Amino acid sequence: MIALQVTILLVVAVAGAVAALIRQPKRQIVALNIYGLTLALLFFAFSAPDVALSELAVGGVVLPMIVLLALARVRRHER
Repeated sequence: MIALQVTILLVVAVAGAVAALIRQPKRQIVALNIYGLTLALLFFAFSAPDVALSELAVGGVVLPMIVLLALARVRRHER
């Protein structure tokens, strides 16, 4: 069980670094979504299913949607 937790921690660290280093907004949203899903998996591995479900909803659905809407609004105002 500990090996699984350590492996997921490493995957979360890599996903977070990738999300922070990507410069294209649309690709960054996808990376942010993957980061949120890996965090949900991490919380589930550490026996926190309620936190995992919350992270799945927020990090996997709500946050990427908010960022996409903000990008669309910024592009509309640029024109």
